[in-house]
Amino acid sequence: MKQLSKLLVVILIVAVGMNNLQAQDENNPWQIGFGVNAIDVFPTGDDDALTNFGFQTGSFGSEFFNANDHWNILPSISYVSVSRYLSDGFSVGVRGSLNRIENLGDVRVDDLSHYAVDGTVKYNFLKNTKLDPFVEIGGGYTWVDEIGAGTINGGIGLNYWFTDNIGFTIQSSYKHAFEDYLVKHFQHLAGLNIRFGGTDTDGDGIYDRDDACPEVAGLEAFNGCPDSDGDGIEDGKDDCPNQAGSKEMNGCPDADGDGIADKDDACPNEAGLAALAGCPDADGDGVADKDDECPNEAGPAENKGCPWPDKDGDSVLDKDDQCPDVAGTVANNGCPEVTEEVQKQLNDYARTILFDTGRSSIKAESTSVMVDIIQILNEYPNSKFTVEGHTDSVGSQKLNQTLSESRANAVRDFLIDKGIGASRLTAVGYGEDKPIATNNTRAGRTQNRRVEINLIK
Repeated sequence: MKQLSKLLVVILIVAVGMNNLQAQDENNPWQIGFGVNAIDVFPTGDDDALTNFGFQTGSFGSEFFNANDHWNILPSISYVSVSRYLSDGFSVGVRGSLNRIENLGDVRVDDLSHYAVDGTVKYNFLKNTKLDPFVEIGGGYTWVDEIGAGTINGGIGLNYWFTDNIGFTIQSSYKHAFEDYLVKHFQHLAGLNIRFGGTDTDGDGIYDRDDACPEVAGLEAFNGCPDSDGDGIEDGKDDCPNQAGSKEMNGCPDADGDGIADKDDACPNEAGLAALAGCPDADGDGVADKDDECPNEAGPAENKGCPWPDKDGDSVLDKDDQCPDVAGTVANNGCPEVTEEVQKQLNDYARTILFDTGRSSIKAESTSVMVDIIQILNEYPNSKFTVEGHTDSVGSQKLNQTLSESRANAVRDFLIDKGIGASRLTAVGYGEDKPIATNNTRAGRTQNRRVEINLIK
């Protein structure tokens, strides 16, 4: 325990010196730690040094976590540390540790005393988190059985904070001795940390750790937070911290008395409705008068407060009418419906379309009938149609199928070229599969060679 006394004296001297550092803005800048440490020589493979002690060890890195065979642990508090936070995650400190060496590599030895004093520079990666990883570098002096030497150290660790002030830490460091006669080794630490030393940044007599507004001077009644407008509501809970108001309005004024704070009231000097951000609605249509183009005539918001028109008088409002300038039916979204008579007339025209023999090119003499078809299609702008191609049974079935598809597409392309929307027309070929007359006579075959344009229902 003689060594422990020396160690504690050194730590206290360093702590007093560190207390003279410039004050920091962070709460709890001081941290003390204590716990147990384990010394492990085996993973370093420090053959030369161990030879000087009369022992040999294994290769670097082997059996790093073999605590039973290689770790040396003193079953009591065997390290104490103190550190001071600087800024940006950096802190400096000093740590002292004691141990008893019984394992040097794979070899058992008589008890060798081990104690060390180390200076540390630590960097914490995260702020204000329970899991707090860090890296550490530093240097110090280590004695093994009264033989001492300087070391340079590097380590990694992890804190877990149960509260803002108390946490658990684990750490592993490698200590590289400058002198050949001292053994290089790993030191593992596990223990508790305590943080303390709060400051009063804003000078309001309330320490930062207890100050809800540590950087702004405030009142004790509000846990250190200010009340700038003096309305008895602290600024953090006051929706209008620079304008005196009432508690009912969360610290804001209500000039027109409509129960809506002026800051939220689109019409602060005219009493109105909460649903309309404090503005009035004379015609009760749910559109505030300031936004209502017909303030005295109820209408929907989509039409700026005015009623929807129905220009063609077909009982389908223009907004829903796909043919607002032509009277239609409700069932057909305001557009006229294709009747059976119109469908028949359309196909009477379509069946007269003539093509060059064995080809899909439309003959010039069919131009007039195509014009008639276009006029009918334009009268029903929201209706969609299928252009169907048919052939007689002369020739191969495959050739007839191809020809029917080509002729159907030729008619569709012609109609699209003349202004009919492509999305309204679909082309399909049926070849010789759907005859309307016998294929055994010339007249029948003539009827079967046709194009039909049918409404898609």
